Amino acid sequence: MSDTAHMERAGRRRAAVLGSPIAHSLSPVLHRAAYRELGLVDWSYDRFEVDEAALPGFFERLDDTWAGLSLTMPLKRAVIPLLDEISETATSVEAVNTVVFTEDGRRVGDNTDIPGMVAALRERGIEQVDTAAILGAGATASSALAALARICTGEVVAYVRSEARAAEMRQWGERLEVEVSMADWADAAEALNFPLVVATTPAGTTDALARVVPEKPAALFDVLYDPWPTELAARWSMTGGAVISGFDLLVHQAVLQVEQMTGCPSVSSTAMRRALRLNEKG
Repeated sequence: MSDTAHMERAGRRRAAVLGSPIAHSLSPVLHRAAYRELGLVDWSYDRFEVDEAALPGFFERLDDTWAGLSLTMPLKRAVIPLLDEISETATSVEAVNTVVFTEDGRRVGDNTDIPGMVAALRERGIEQVDTAAILGAGATASSALAALARICTGEVVAYVRSEARAAEMRQWGERLEVEVSMADWADAAEALNFPLVVATTPAGTTDALARVVPEKPAALFDVLYDPWPTELAARWSMTGGAVISGFDLLVHQAVLQVEQMTGCPSVSSTAMRRALRLNEKG
């Protein structure tokens, strides 16, 4: 950061992650590591247990020392009415995971999960795919679909458990202008043959699929990081397939958050990954 930029941000030294539950969040590990690497000795990053009902009151208590907030469930949509502006990316999935407080006091929301997914895939050499499969149809699946809109040139097949979920994914497909077709979860083994599989389901949901991983799988993006590896990811890796984890997504979306909150461009992920490894050992 330039001396001028540092002076401009000198009074804005606080940031935090909000959500409920929040005790498990690794965001403080990542952001604090980035601050140390950037020499931002006066910056702090904390976590607060905040649910939807408490969110407006939390915002009211913020002063001008705050630079930004990271948001996890269940706040990614609840925060939108409290903001002055949200980015096109966040609007596309109606979900904000990043709030930046500008010098003139405005609250600006963005979604770094989507470009974070794209960055995590590109880091593994996946720049473009002809088709892809998504396992699941929850909130994370909509972000995955938005990420695939940037790299998938053909059809995306979503494997879902209910017609209600299928209807939601069709709506997201139309909104994001992605060609999406639905398949029943009972046929999810078929998804494992796609050039890219994005698993967005809760822990344990894909364990049974580990038994039917093909001999030469392509790429699996499993957005979970706790527990890790999942049974599917472990088997996938053992058979030689490429595996992108929730840790990769966590780091890349955090890099973008730090850049936005601090004004420091080109934040390196190296220190963040090192901090994660040390945290695991600790």
